[in-house]
Amino acid sequence: MQSPPSEFRTDRLHLRKPVPDDAAEIFERWTQDAEVTRYLVWAPHRDEKDSEAHIARCEVGWSDGTSFVWMIEEQGEGALVGSIAARPGVHGVNLGYLIARDAWGRGLMVEALQPVVDWWLGQRDVFRVWATCDVDNAASARVLEKAGFEFEGILRHWDCHPNVGLGRRDARCYSRVRE
Repeated sequence: MQSPPSEFRTDRLHLRKPVPDDAAEIFERWTQDAEVTRYLVWAPHRDEKDSEAHIARCEVGWSDGTSFVWMIEEQGEGALVGSIAARPGVHGVNLGYLIARDAWGRGLMVEALQPVVDWWLGQRDVFRVWATCDVDNAASARVLEKAGFEFEGILRHWDCHPNVGLGRRDARCYSRVRE
């Protein structure tokens, strides 16, 4: 399977590979925000060094083909508003995403998902793009539904979300498949 493009553009957004200089902005914009990270599988970053380490892991993922992360910028302004990760695997490509709190409710993540999903489903070996969200994360479920994903069911005890509580949590599973 070939690597995806390093960037995508939509009417309002520019998706691009992360660079080391992004660490300060992502720390400031979302990695330390308890509301943004509430349903994620990692705790808020303590300092900018945590965000630098995240960027380094993103670079490794691109190099070894295990994970592809794009930073999402608003076109014209250049401000980072979020990120999308795509992880190819045996069951298709799994997506994860987040968006800064001040960008919530503007349809930016639905817009950002479209070119990423379309590219993956256009690949010969990819038949399915899927994502999960915590059963209590109604906003993320709405994003997936608006992006054309279909609800498949509840995955019991699927993930741990340390910012919600201890223990494994149920997740909603959504997918888009190539017809």
